[in-house]
Amino acid sequence: QVRLVESGGDSVQAGGRLGLSCAASGGGYETYCMAWFRQAPGKEREAVADIDRFGLSTLTDSVKGRFTVTRDNDKDTMYLQMNSLKPEDTAMYYCAAAPSCPIEWPQSAAYWGQGTQVTVSS
Repeated sequence: QVRLVESGGDSVQAGGRLGLSCAASGGGYETYCMAWFRQAPGKEREAVADIDRFGLSTLTDSVKGRFTVTRDNDKDTMYLQMNSLKPEDTAMYYCAAAPSCPIEWPQSAAYWGQGTQVTVSS
């Protein structure tokens, strides 16, 4: 059984930065594709970034140049560094894990965390 716990969400002004963490437990982390999704009220959940077990990452176009996804397999933790935040980045951010990348919601089999809220004010 895999458990994922996100942390680091906060309220920040536009142009600021935040770092999110996703801690995994239950075994097998080093083999997982890991991903960040986000969902704003009234909008569909969207993929933000993913990173495979080798550290190869993919970012959605809207965050390229601003966000960086990394992982530390020794700590069973994935990170999302968010810079130059914009109000449209406001959302609940979710961590996901699956056997391979990409992770698609909702059709892909995956484990999910309960989310951490990021709020960006103008």
